[in-house]
Amino acid sequence: MSGFAGSMTRAMFGSGLLLVTAFLLLGCGAPSVTTGRDSLTHLQRARVYLAAGDCRRAVEACQQEVAAHPSAETYTYLTYVYQALDAYADSLARADQWVAMEHLYLNLVTGRAEDLLDPPDVLARMAKELIQSAAQKQADATAALAMRLDAPVVVRVWAQQTAWRKMRPDGWWLGVPPGWSW
Repeated sequence: MSGFAGSMTRAMFGSGLLLVTAFLLLGCGAPSVTTGRDSLTHLQRARVYLAAGDCRRAVEACQQEVAAHPSAETYTYLTYVYQALDAYADSLARADQWVAMEHLYLNLVTGRAEDLLDPPDVLARMAKELIQSAAQKQADATAALAMRLDAPVVVRVWAQQTAWRKMRPDGWWLGVPPGWSW
């Protein structure tokens, strides 16, 4: 009986291992649940990403919005996200939070499973300079595109974000003005 029991245990272990592997390959074993969040727009997702400090996805969502609905307004929103990224990096540096700065850098450059096995090493102070320089250049470029499309819209949207920044000087970059329909 012990031979039979051992064979059964090995067979059950092997089957269980296959089942676990299948779950991992098909989404980490999490059931697929459809919620109302599946229908979020690009801008609504960008708003959530900003609040979470997930700058890479916030930029990507706004870029998707520009691709889907190019307009002066969407280019201005993308400009805002680049400026929010710049301000967030600056706030981390002013608060001497260099570990958080490195996390921000990793958020911007990673997003693949292999990054867990071979994470990039970077000095956080260098990352701050890289992030801010790139965000400022991208913001300038997208602002110019928006102005070419419709300057009055840009002026209107920019007035809203200026008021928002004044209302929340210590964290405006983690959200968007309430008048924006994100």
